[in-house]
Amino acid sequence: SLISAAGRKFQSAACAAIVEQLRRLPKPTSAPASVEIVLFPPDNRIRDLDNYNKALFDALTHAGVWEDDSQVKRMLVEWGPVIPEGKVEITISKYEKTAGAAA
Repeated sequence: SLISAAGRKFQSAACAAIVEQLRRLPKPTSAPASVEIVLFPPDNRIRDLDNYNKALFDALTHAGVWEDDSQVKRMLVEWGPVIPEGKVEITISKYEKTAGAAA
């Protein structure tokens, strides 16, 4: 797919942040994943919460965190407080199926 210059810059920044946090390149996993995302906007403008997931997941796939974002079986997304420059915090864990959940 075609990625804009801003999108490529975001992917590069995401890769760098992942390597900085892990202190190594990630080893892609094929396990089902549970993802918790906190979005910290840079200002008080109205934004749609669901507009950010695709870019985030594509960047994580590009960085080698997982083989494909279809492995995400559970996702929680919420707004954090406004902070200058904005940021995203993502916690990825092994997916544990809950009673009544689809596979």
